[in-house]
Amino acid sequence: MCPDEVADRLVAHEMEADLGRVVVGRQIIVLDETGSTNDAILEIALPSFKEGLVVFAEHQTAGRGQRRNRWESAVGKGLWFSILLRPKIELSESPRLMTWAAKSISNAIRNEFSLESTIKLPNDVQIHARKIAGVLVEMRARGKSPHLAIVGIGINVNHTLEDFPPGLQERAISLAIALGRRVEKFKSAINVPASFPHRSIFMSQHRSLKGSSTIAAKRNVVKRFERVELLKKRGQWKDDSKVIGLPKTKPEA
Repeated sequence: MCPDEVADRLVAHEMEADLGRVVVGRQIIVLDETGSTNDAILEIALPSFKEGLVVFAEHQTAGRGQRRNRWESAVGKGLWFSILLRPKIELSESPRLMTWAAKSISNAIRNEFSLESTIKLPNDVQIHARKIAGVLVEMRARGKSPHLAIVGIGINVNHTLEDFPPGLQERAISLAIALGRRVEKFKSAINVPASFPHRSIFMSQHRSLKGSSTIAAKRNVVKRFERVELLKKRGQWKDDSKVIGLPKTKPEA
């Protein structure tokens, strides 16, 4: 990372403090590197975890998009994160959740930067007909328990044209390119989660934000993640639950 990127690193407790009493972002984990933030949440999610947990990564080594596409996530250049939700919708209705998330991203970009973006269905957010953000929703059945939805989001923030692979340079754009200046990534990392409504049919919680992030709850999440990572390194991690819609790979901006 360059000095500006190091100075703009995400800090979980500072982000939680700035967000205040919200649903999306009530608990935040920031990883230096992971395969995919969607996988990170899927591996640690327990029935006791509240919806609104957000996992950010400074770098994804196996980020993915729709239709088996690989999501290119340059180190320190963008916002790569996933949100845990427990929506009151059927598994077959996940495209509605994807559109809802894309609209929230579009609203955040408009409110923070006065940039108009369009949504290219099913999951892309574009500026000047070039992709600036994407959404991937994966849902997991949990037997008699409420099923989970993981909303994976990638936003190109401080990429230069050269940061994109040659095949994507005419199809992708970043906030920095659109604005002609570097963007404060930490501030955007606050504004995007804050743009999600506090109440929605896509959240199980409609009444109160009581019980937002606590130190004990945060420690439980982190310990669970660390335990899973250790088991994976030892080759002992097994995940027998059913995952709906896990794509594989090909480059995507």
